[in-house]
Amino acid sequence: MLTIAQETYDAIVAHAKRDHPDEACGVVAGPEGSDRPERFIPMVNAAGSPTFYEFDSSELLALYKDMDARDEEPVVIYHSHTATEAYPSRTDIGLASEPNAHYVLVSTRNSFDEEGNSDGPVEFRSYRIIDGVVTEEDITVTPTAGTPPETSQEASTT
Repeated sequence: MLTIAQETYDAIVAHAKRDHPDEACGVVAGPEGSDRPERFIPMVNAAGSPTFYEFDSSELLALYKDMDARDEEPVVIYHSHTATEAYPSRTDIGLASEPNAHYVLVSTRNSFDEEGNSDGPVEFRSYRIIDGVVTEEDITVTPTAGTPPETSQEASTT
């Protein structure tokens, strides 16, 4: 199960909507071995594509050096799909190289209307991908003060 703070959930969704129609990507780091996504790190999609994402190699190297210095690891690796459901593609599965990470996909395919307004829902789903095997997992969004938690296998919000 992925447990994620509301503000981190909101930041991932905002990044996905902001980069639409291109795919967005990034990492949420946390203390090594903790499984706690704490530090939101939006990245640049070096591919600049609506159908593919690629971390910039120099930005990724700098991120891993920074995480190492902070005794962190990637707890969540996220990206968006702009025209398809939030399910890992064959390419996504092939690129999944962090067996302890939660792979979050956000679909923005129903988020935008004909006028370009982004008030529509997103599909926010999480997976474990180990040795090419994809397993969907439940998500618990921990509340910001005063709101109840939301637990879902497929959280659909704006």
